[in-house]
Amino acid sequence: MGAEMIEHSAPLGFRSWTTNLGLAPADRNDFAMVVSTRPCTTSTVFTRSLFAGPCVEISRPVAAGRTARGIAVLAKNANVATGDEGLRNALEVRERAARLAGISPDELIIASTGVIGCQYPMETIRTRFDALTPRGSSFDVHATAQAIMTTDTREKISSRKIGKATILGIAKGVGMIEPDMATMLSFIYTDAEVPEQELDDIFRDVVQRTYNSVSIDTDTSTSDTAAIFANGAAGAVNLTEFHQALTEVCTDLVKMIARDGEGASKLIEVTVTGASTEPQARTVAKTIVNSPLVKTMVHGEDPNWGRVVMAIGKCQDERTIDPAKVQVRFGYHIVYPPNSAGVDLISVRKHLAGEEVLVNVDLGIGQEAWTVYGCDLTEGYIRINADYTT
Repeated sequence: MGAEMIEHSAPLGFRSWTTNLGLAPADRNDFAMVVSTRPCTTSTVFTRSLFAGPCVEISRPVAAGRTARGIAVLAKNANVATGDEGLRNALEVRERAARLAGISPDELIIASTGVIGCQYPMETIRTRFDALTPRGSSFDVHATAQAIMTTDTREKISSRKIGKATILGIAKGVGMIEPDMATMLSFIYTDAEVPEQELDDIFRDVVQRTYNSVSIDTDTSTSDTAAIFANGAAGAVNLTEFHQALTEVCTDLVKMIARDGEGASKLIEVTVTGASTEPQARTVAKTIVNSPLVKTMVHGEDPNWGRVVMAIGKCQDERTIDPAKVQVRFGYHIVYPPNSAGVDLISVRKHLAGEEVLVNVDLGIGQEAWTVYGCDLTEGYIRINADYTT
């Protein structure tokens, strides 16, 4: 039996807190915490940015132990480039959150996302933490997903069921996105029992194929964090099925992220096949999805397939690529090499008019493949980011 899609019920043994700590407008929450009521095995990956925020830095040692019980998230303020004061504030917030949940700070990962260079409003945060009840809720999935949003326009949740176990994923992110070893923010909770090393191996493989294969604008965040918490409350599962189900959940989330890219109107899915190696396939696919000319071509629904050929040509280090062996398709429509009748531009334009644009490239030199996800580039992206702090 494979994994089945389910309504977004929470896995057993997790509880949540959400509130407004004064980072976002008063009409929405900007803090979420989810903690397991029992010990977990975990795996976590973080941004490799040289400007990683203090929340990332103080969470790395917790993650290294692979036994964290949960995560606390603050939205609308990244707490990055804030110096020693920002570090002290992050430590205090983590200590207060852990005390609220009844666990040690060394069992809690903390993440923060939003504007860079601003200190937390600590007096407001202290007052509002003091008003929270230690009980929390059983696990309000939708409230949690909404509280971690920044410029997202919709919550991002996916789940699967394997036997008695549930895998639930929550993510946020629509801009400053080309993850490097992690994702925007994404947290997976499961009541499956998965041994520590197996969980880490599976999660890192899934991260590479999903979160590290999405790009909105080629910019890697200073706060990227992806984590999975498995508390075993529902018992053991088939690890092959677990791997597949986790891949499905995370693929759902990256597609939601790409569809909701800042100002985006279309999802772009680029699949490269026939490569000599997986890294080669990934390089070519990422080069295509990151091309501003490809993005604007898709937005304008202009069947200018030469933009894709141009992007492949930028991969100068991939010396085994032979243009004579390459085939390019938009959906099912072959655009390169054109046949004697030329390219059916009307059919290509119809494909580009849809909400999901599929670009398929066969390099014709091997057996390896990779898929990446992105979005079109619109005037909306410029407006959002030109006015981000004002």
